[in-house]
Amino acid sequence: MFTGIVQGVATIKKIQDQTGLRTIQLAFPAGFDHQLQIGASVATDGVCLTVTKLSENAAEFDIMQQTLAITTLGGYAEDAHVNVERAAKDGAEIGGHPLSGHVDFVAHLAQIRQLENNYVLRIAVPTEWMRYIFAKGYIAINGASLTIAEVNREEHWFEVWLIPETLRMTVFGQKQVGETLNIEIERQTQVVVDTVRNMLQETLGPLMPALETLLAQQGKSTQDLLSK
Repeated sequence: MFTGIVQGVATIKKIQDQTGLRTIQLAFPAGFDHQLQIGASVATDGVCLTVTKLSENAAEFDIMQQTLAITTLGGYAEDAHVNVERAAKDGAEIGGHPLSGHVDFVAHLAQIRQLENNYVLRIAVPTEWMRYIFAKGYIAINGASLTIAEVNREEHWFEVWLIPETLRMTVFGQKQVGETLNIEIERQTQVVVDTVRNMLQETLGPLMPALETLLAQQGKSTQDLLSK
């Protein structure tokens, strides 16, 4: 488990590709690898990876094909920077929210707005995942636990506001419009939404299409019922 509080930015120093497997070497910021062991977990841009080899201030990780296909890790080149966090220890303070390190989908950075002491990212989301995204809720972007500031369900995007400290400790200040980001939704939200949707379908059964049609005529959807 991870807390979503990024502990530093690492650099991809080496990439070795084999059939169905990619091995990367990460160079860590000073002190990050203190007592790090082979077999330990490190969240790398939000993806839980296992240490396979250690060297001074660096470690290697094997990434299987499925992970490469559903995250941004398949598109990185050497010298790219990534957010890193070590696995939480028992009794650790959860400064963000609990993360599994299992990315749900990849989203695109649609817009960046720079305001005084604030940095706003607008994230474009695949339609089917919008049901789990609510204003004031948690979401993990490249392994960082962030609070959703605004949601637009018609245009399928949400926004997060970053303070200077977040920019200093993460890769977000280096990102450009159009780049992809790893997203992990908040699990409790997913459970609640899926449970309510299943209950509605089981309870209303054949009436669900009629309800959806009625809501659509009012410019709403069943998602709006969940957001109240």
